Amino acid sequence: MTFQTSFTAPHYKATQAGQAILDAGGTASEAMVAAAAMVAVQYPHMNSIGGDGFWLICKAGEKPVAIDACGGAALNIDVESYRQQADELPESGGKSAITMAGTVAGWQQALKLDSNGLNGKAMPLNRLLKPAIDAAEQGIEITQSLVDASEKTLSRLSHLANFAARFLVQDEVLKVGENLTNQPLANTFKHLAEKGLDDFYRGELAKQMADELADAGSPLTLNDFVQYQATVSTPLTVDISKGSLYNLDAPTQGLASLLILAIYDRLVDQVTSEVEHIHLLVEATKQAFIIRDQQITDPAYLDAPLQQWLNDDVITKCAANISFEQALPWPHIAKPGDTVWMGASDQYGTMVSFIQSIYWEFGSGVVLPSSGITWNIRGKSFSLDANHHNVLAAGKKPFHTLNPAYAELKDGRRFVYGSMGGEGQPQTQACLFSRHLYQGISLAASVSKPRWLLGRTWGDSSNNLRVENQLYKQHGATLRALGHDITIVADNNELMGHAGAIMLDKNGKVAATSDPRSDGQSLLGEKNDH
Repeated sequence: MTFQTSFTAPHYKATQAGQAILDAGGTASEAMVAAAAMVAVQYPHMNSIGGDGFWLICKAGEKPVAIDACGGAALNIDVESYRQQADELPESGGKSAITMAGTVAGWQQALKLDSNGLNGKAMPLNRLLKPAIDAAEQGIEITQSLVDASEKTLSRLSHLANFAARFLVQDEVLKVGENLTNQPLANTFKHLAEKGLDDFYRGELAKQMADELADAGSPLTLNDFVQYQATVSTPLTVDISKGSLYNLDAPTQGLASLLILAIYDRLVDQVTSEVEHIHLLVEATKQAFIIRDQQITDPAYLDAPLQQWLNDDVITKCAANISFEQALPWPHIAKPGDTVWMGASDQYGTMVSFIQSIYWEFGSGVVLPSSGITWNIRGKSFSLDANHHNVLAAGKKPFHTLNPAYAELKDGRRFVYGSMGGEGQPQTQACLFSRHLYQGISLAASVSKPRWLLGRTWGDSSNNLRVENQLYKQHGATLRALGHDITIVADNNELMGHAGAIMLDKNGKVAATSDPRSDGQSLLGEKNDH
């Protein structure tokens, strides 16, 4: 059997780095590590190796394997001191940098599981990291996406000296087309290539980062680094008419992504128009989010396994709660987020669905000067309410919007797909999946056509349905008549996420796409005998 290779990412340089590894005979996971390092350089506002990651590694003929590479709260965090200072956790600086960074440990686990490609040998780490090293040294071209994020975060982060030194010029945001270097980050990748990825947690680099986090006021210590391990687990799954769907377990919102499509699948035979398609997906989203917000937390704190929420009775009840004539009122408070999703398919038949994030744009704004690493702000997902199921606690993992998706279809095709966008991730997944597999729209058009987003985004007080302009012109009046509270946004709006997908058919041929809302690209390799 021969398999065509493919890679897709929201920045074309990351796609090129990943595809180059695939073309050289590397595995999908090796390609993903190369791209993950590169995208951390090219899209510093969206992700960093100071953040978290989640993987689905899907080998031909085997059940997919999940990797949870998210960090928990500092082991010695003083929760009461945070409660005494404010009702909410801080939004910038060292006091907001309270959760461990797991993404590099995720890379490490993925390479253990999937790095015996060409001639049964693993690709050297220095080869995987070299594109990112070169880019950090030579500089990246500033994109509009980076400028927009910089303008949005200026008031929140400009007071942080190390952030300003790295991402601002005389306290002003960088301009599109300018060059940005990060020599400390290049040196960090060189160090990891020489010493190994474990050095991030139990070596010289760990000690350096722990010291600089302490200097910034973070409660994280070297003990948090030393004790951290990414975990390998079984993903959640649900069967629908199209096949078997897979996504990440707690603490991610993978449950919501699966529920939306499972609920919609129960109703799709009654859909007679595009307006009904949109309306039912939005209403399925509401049902899924109600369950999500009541249940998902650190796996160690769950009342019961999340898989039980994917049974027939739950899905049937949710579907029955949906009206074709009237939208459910929606006061829901959304979860913001900035992330990258990437997909890979290698010549050995392995597919990878991967996500990497620091949560809000530029995370906590804490930039570690010696390593050039920006630390995440995922701790903002915690509550300080002692009675909340996501209350902050030492070592506890926060709720995650991240959730890479995978499907094995009844016609033999296999499908990795996903998006950045926090609250919008499961909605965008459902949109592109339903367009392609229920409506027969091409993969590229399923991603590029105008989309919608339910819920409040960070910095906004409304909970309404955002609709891109062209979609509103077509269906806005009818959606309003159904009771949807709508706000119009510009076409190709980054708010709608950076989606991507790779479809592998039973003959080993792939189709792939990336989102015109990003700086992304999808590439296809040649089919290879092996």
